[in-house]
Amino acid sequence: MIRLLQIEFIKLWNNRASKVLIISYFALLTSIALVAAIKFDIGPIKFHLADQGIFNFPYIWHFNTFITAFFKLFLAIVIVSMMSNEYSNKTIKQNLIDGLSKKEFILSKFLTVITFSLVSTFFVFIVSLILGVIYSDFNELSIIFTDLEFLLAFFVKLTGFFSFCLFLGVLVKRSAFALGFLILWQVFEGIFRGIIRWKFFDSETTDMIMGFFPLQAMFNLIKEPFSRLGAVQSVANQMGEKLALDYYIHWYEIVIVLAWIAIFVYGSYAILKKRDL
Repeated sequence: MIRLLQIEFIKLWNNRASKVLIISYFALLTSIALVAAIKFDIGPIKFHLADQGIFNFPYIWHFNTFITAFFKLFLAIVIVSMMSNEYSNKTIKQNLIDGLSKKEFILSKFLTVITFSLVSTFFVFIVSLILGVIYSDFNELSIIFTDLEFLLAFFVKLTGFFSFCLFLGVLVKRSAFALGFLILWQVFEGIFRGIIRWKFFDSETTDMIMGFFPLQAMFNLIKEPFSRLGAVQSVANQMGEKLALDYYIHWYEIVIVLAWIAIFVYGSYAILKKRDL
């Protein structure tokens, strides 16, 4: 496995565009620390974002994993380009000639996906831990290490999304078309949601059905964290609204995404196995 990973990262590091995107992605993951420096001081209005409780333990695990998940598009470009370059540079054919089986080829790509997801999760953990230690009002160990399941959900979410990108890269061959298909699939899920909500089901049933679609299933792993903030809750209470949403990580949501990961990886292998290279 280490040999397969070495092969992949040598290819990636020798590609200038991939190298820039990878560095930019991890720089963005760590740049969330800059949010702590945001201050507004306009006359009587004084506002420091870090004082709003976004870096309090254990809320920080929820907030940071939700926000940083939006940066995953950088690595999505890397992954689909990784596959398109294999075809355009004919390195896939050379790898197979050199003795790499098609199963090992797909495994090497999936190991790269796993590595990106693991390193991303580690980065978010370290950055969140440092920010929490500096800014959190709660520093008891029992509180610090509460809600770490958001990091697990973050890892599964990234692995699922990157596996989808890998599948599209194998299926379409060209990175621009693969990314275009990814956007079209997002649009399709949105349109399909609207149709079944309008014609057939209530909101709760629609959400349940959409939870089985790949992109929505990945999004469902980490719900929006903003309504958990004390300021938001206070405003809602003043307006007579009570925000009592379900923010927990549910095992069945993780299972759905894991099932999609298996489908994407096996689908990538099945396509490559049947394709004449």
